[in-house]
Amino acid sequence: MIAKFFIERPVLANVIALLTMLLGFVAIFTLPVSQYPPITPPTVQVTTRYPGANARTLINTVALPIEQQVNGVQDMLYMQSTSTNDGNYTLTVTFKVGTDLDFAQVLVQNRVAAALASLPDAVQNNGVVTKKKSTAILQIITLTSDEPRFDSLFLSNYASLRMRDELARLPGVGDVNVFGIGQYSMRIWLNPQQLLARSLSPSDVINAIRHQSQEVAAGQVGTPPAAPGQDFQLTVNVAGALNEVAQFEDIIVKSDSAAGASSSAHKPTASHSPWTAGPPLASRSFSCRRRMRSMSLSRCRPRCSGCRKIFPRDSSTAFRSTPRNSSPPPFTRCTARCSKPGCWCWR
Repeated sequence: MIAKFFIERPVLANVIALLTMLLGFVAIFTLPVSQYPPITPPTVQVTTRYPGANARTLINTVALPIEQQVNGVQDMLYMQSTSTNDGNYTLTVTFKVGTDLDFAQVLVQNRVAAALASLPDAVQNNGVVTKKKSTAILQIITLTSDEPRFDSLFLSNYASLRMRDELARLPGVGDVNVFGIGQYSMRIWLNPQQLLARSLSPSDVINAIRHQSQEVAAGQVGTPPAAPGQDFQLTVNVAGALNEVAQFEDIIVKSDSAAGASSSAHKPTASHSPWTAGPPLASRSFSCRRRMRSMSLSRCRPRCSGCRKIFPRDSSTAFRSTPRNSSPPPFTRCTARCSKPGCWCWR
């Protein structure tokens, strides 16, 4: 009946169609992105890290307990997980279109909390993070430097310290991942023969470092109730965590008639890969991942363009880099795959 009405009045039908197209054209430029109807299933991501574990160990000790608990959560469509050989585990849970993402995150987080007791101690110490995150990358930003003193390690830390938090506060940004060589840290190289000769294990070295390199609250002197004549109240400052190579080399691992297990320390990165060592003139990249309700790229670009103005001129007092004249003992130059200076691979 309604179709016959418009068939008999083609002019009216064309006018209504043109008005509908005009309203849609205006809505493209005026309707906020947050009011667009959701067409993609929302996702919740669970991430954790097991230092030193390979992919098979992650599957058996981390993936199975978590996925057994998360499986079957309310309004879940499917889930997929990734276990890498560097100890990183990622689980992405996809829900039905229209599901309240805040409520879905709480449900997944409760299921993950039930599996924490079954996870290794190293995973529990690092923590298991549950976030609302889209699998699509909103934008990839690259940092470059023409000055040799600003290497890949410096650019990676600059992005982590100066840009990551500011971009993560933008409306619609779910997370910011920094790709690159990693963050400044202290890596300890152990000598297996010396450890075996002194009946030591890597866990003994780790415990020694934890006990001898930690922040201590020393308290105060002269706090009430104080003896008569005590006029001053002083705060005691003691040496905290170690931050120099020589300090780590002086750590006592075992005390006996022989010398302690020998080890060499230097300052490379926390997550080291033999293929990430780059030349002094390098570039670092990081990505912005949007929340489930998309955002506009115009919000990211002004923040990134303003970083050029605050780029530090001199970083010698704020950062320390790995000495270039020393190479890690467990690596050998691999000319078959990489002929660039500074490229190393496992023996």
